[in-house]
Amino acid sequence: MTPFVHLYCVVWVALLTGCCTTTGRELPTGQNVVSVAPIEVPDESMYPRFAEPIPNVTVTVGRDALLACVVDNLRGFKVAWVRMDTQTILSIHHNIITQNPRISLSYNDHRSWYLHIKSVQEVDRGWYMCQVNTDPMRSRKGYLQVVVPPSIIDNMTSTDMVVREGSDVTLVCRASGYPEPYVMWRREDGQDFNYNGESVSVVDGETLTITKVSRLHMGAYLCIASNGVPPSISKRIMLMVQFPPMLSIPNQLEGAYIGQDVTLECHTEAYPSSINYWTTDRGDMIISEMEIVGGKYEAFPMDSGYNKFMMLKIRNITKDDFGFYKCIAKNSLGETDGIIKLDEIPAPPSAFTTTQKTVLDNQTIRKKGQTQLAQTDDAISSNFQGEAYGEQIREFDFDDEDNSAASLRLNSGILLIILSIVIKDIPCFFNNQ
Repeated sequence: MTPFVHLYCVVWVALLTGCCTTTGRELPTGQNVVSVAPIEVPDESMYPRFAEPIPNVTVTVGRDALLACVVDNLRGFKVAWVRMDTQTILSIHHNIITQNPRISLSYNDHRSWYLHIKSVQEVDRGWYMCQVNTDPMRSRKGYLQVVVPPSIIDNMTSTDMVVREGSDVTLVCRASGYPEPYVMWRREDGQDFNYNGESVSVVDGETLTITKVSRLHMGAYLCIASNGVPPSISKRIMLMVQFPPMLSIPNQLEGAYIGQDVTLECHTEAYPSSINYWTTDRGDMIISEMEIVGGKYEAFPMDSGYNKFMMLKIRNITKDDFGFYKCIAKNSLGETDGIIKLDEIPAPPSAFTTTQKTVLDNQTIRKKGQTQLAQTDDAISSNFQGEAYGEQIREFDFDDEDNSAASLRLNSGILLIILSIVIKDIPCFFNNQ
């Protein structure tokens, strides 16, 4: 055994009367060193022995710790607990020596000796020795590991930040704990982000430096600290990127016919949030009348982060409504606008004209075997006005007799036309002869 243990650990004396007589001195730290003489036993087989090693114990700070020392064949020998690194005797047999109120002792059948430490603190971390006062002294030691879950040091960690687009930004996160925490960064929404030219989901380390920050970097970032001791901890830091308004128009030319309702649309991006409104080509601001029954205009924005969608609904278009409309966005960093032209277009034709309806009605009647109504030249010519109309007429399925009669009339008409041409050309033929 080392001189260190011989010098500061217990030296025993026989307690034949059942009490422990000690002489001690108070150390500057308030801890006691006790001197007692050991017991000499001539027969080695009569010496006590440790039944098992003292297991190392890991405890989270604030919890209770228990160290166990199991000795067989103790007989008249005594057991003591000693804190090795501070050279402090904690207990001798049934007596608590230390003045630390968090330390207590329990035992079972003169064989198992338990050292209890309540509300463990980081100062309790270290080696503990269980001794038996044989000569030479016999001992076992175990390590008490005190772990501390991570915590973020607020006064050394960044808070919410507002920066201009295009500048560089550095976020810092400092954490404490034992073992030393591992720190990483990620977006709160879990999306990848551009980190100095690379698309990443996580950045390791206490600092997050983004060069030439853009509006796409805007959002909440989580600094997460962990060291294997639950729970892990995180801090939420908002990164806001300022930039002047930008505007895009999906359709710069819109068409509508008189009496129709139409919706004009502009998309804007800005931070700080922009003030958005519409004007006519005369420069008059358009006031939304959405709360007025039958109102002419209804302007309604839709927000999505730094994006805004400007909508202007114009009801019951008249001649005076055609022209140019301007959407405008302003914030403290600038202003932008865009122009949409609203043109008049012809009203769409009805699905079927009156003449076409007459043709279809006649065909329906004929299919039922009733007397066919007379068709006018206009009605006949309407059958060939377009492929769409022809397709609609061909959808009606006529019976075989009607098909034969129609074919006969068509063939007769073609024959008469050919004969008229031939007869007309006969005199020219004889004259040539």
